[in-house]
Amino acid sequence: MFDLIEKAKQGDKAALEKIVKNNSGLVWSVVRRFTGRGYEPDDLYQIGSIGLIKAVRRFDLSYNVKFSTYAVPMITGEIKRFLRDDGMIKVSRHYKEITTKAAAVSLRLASEYMREPTMGEIASELGIDIYTLTEAMEACAPCDSIYKTVSEDGKSEMYLLDKLLGEDDAVLADKAALKCALDSLAERERAIIAYRYFMDETQMKVASRLGISQVQVSRIEKKVLTHLRENLKDCG
Repeated sequence: MFDLIEKAKQGDKAALEKIVKNNSGLVWSVVRRFTGRGYEPDDLYQIGSIGLIKAVRRFDLSYNVKFSTYAVPMITGEIKRFLRDDGMIKVSRHYKEITTKAAAVSLRLASEYMREPTMGEIASELGIDIYTLTEAMEACAPCDSIYKTVSEDGKSEMYLLDKLLGEDDAVLADKAALKCALDSLAERERAIIAYRYFMDETQMKVASRLGISQVQVSRIEKKVLTHLRENLKDCG
């Protein structure tokens, strides 16, 4: 397989065709996850095959992973990108309306208060609870893709996925375990941990963002850290 990949990367069309043929089952296994969305499976297979070809061109033996491990997220990403760009993956209209109104209210309150309004204040103005507002804003926020270009020299294209795969296996395992533990948290708990440890914000700043007291933030943070330590053992 690796010999074929090297030949394909050098422009050998026969080698590329053989790789695509040999991995057709892999592409179909991904396609089956997206059935029932108004597209013919054969059409999605063609899109997935484009992702497979991109994986061939970008695969590097130094990643120390199986080709299929590298290819699956690229195949999946290509299909998701197609569905998203074609309008098949949508954010709820209700959430879009909330986000639009929240932006307008935020500007008005910032002008009135001469400071950034809290999420609680915005939610109050909109007549909704803070959790609904947070959920809507998160749903409408742009997300970085693992296919985001992160090359620094501006010459060679490098995806975020490439940088992740270049990390030490132990580091990747730790990140997977941490994600598993974070996924077990309630929404507000995740938000507090994200603001405190990923954005390096003070408890007072977090309290202001969430419309709660600093004491509440402190109490929740301590409880969550204990919970995370226990869950990291289960997820690791």
